[in-house]
Amino acid sequence: MSRVLTRIKPVVFLACLVPATLLAWNFWGVTHNRPEALGADPVREAEIFTGLWTLRFLAITLAVTPVRELLGVGALAKYRRMFGLFTFFYACIHVSMWIGVDWYFDWRAMGGEIVKHKYILLGMTTFVLLVPLALTSTKGSVRRLGGARWARLHRLIYIAAITGTVHYLWAVKKDTLFPLVYLLVFVVLLGFRLWERYVGPLRLRAPRATRGSARRTASLPSAPTPSSGPLGGAK
Repeated sequence: MSRVLTRIKPVVFLACLVPATLLAWNFWGVTHNRPEALGADPVREAEIFTGLWTLRFLAITLAVTPVRELLGVGALAKYRRMFGLFTFFYACIHVSMWIGVDWYFDWRAMGGEIVKHKYILLGMTTFVLLVPLALTSTKGSVRRLGGARWARLHRLIYIAAITGTVHYLWAVKKDTLFPLVYLLVFVVLLGFRLWERYVGPLRLRAPRATRGSARRTASLPSAPTPSSGPLGGAK
């Protein structure tokens, strides 16, 4: 399984670019021969589209650890940073659409909107929370900060998941079904970490050991398995 996941990583990377490619194609259509490609309000539709994909990639990023640990597929950890950076990528497009296309870099007017509308303030807060996570996503950052401080910093992703969902909930005002579904997904994903932290590990299948490590393990007395870090080690 580990070898398969490693081989298909480029394919997964390209799949993550599909929403951005579709958005670019539709924008090209709006400016050429398909004015209906993004609906009656193309800018608003693009903002909604990129906002939703930000939340989806945030959920996928947070789902890596539960799926990996429940199914014993350790190789999934290799995907977590990629999904996290795609979360930030779509968040950047989302915010850039609002700043550059919706408000044409009118900073004073945008400041007034942020103060006036709580959902915009919460959305900007979510973006600000994601910035340090993206900037410290490298292995070098882990070495410079130290594992414990890096893990504490990256727990900001839990706050971003909540603030991002509430931003969506307050933005739609009436049609709250889908925002509540996203909120439920994040509650389950965060609940998994709380369960592992305060109750114990959850496993549907034990991780598969390599043949060599299995022979070494068989020749040694059993020892307790180290527990994961706080809230699942901020994974």
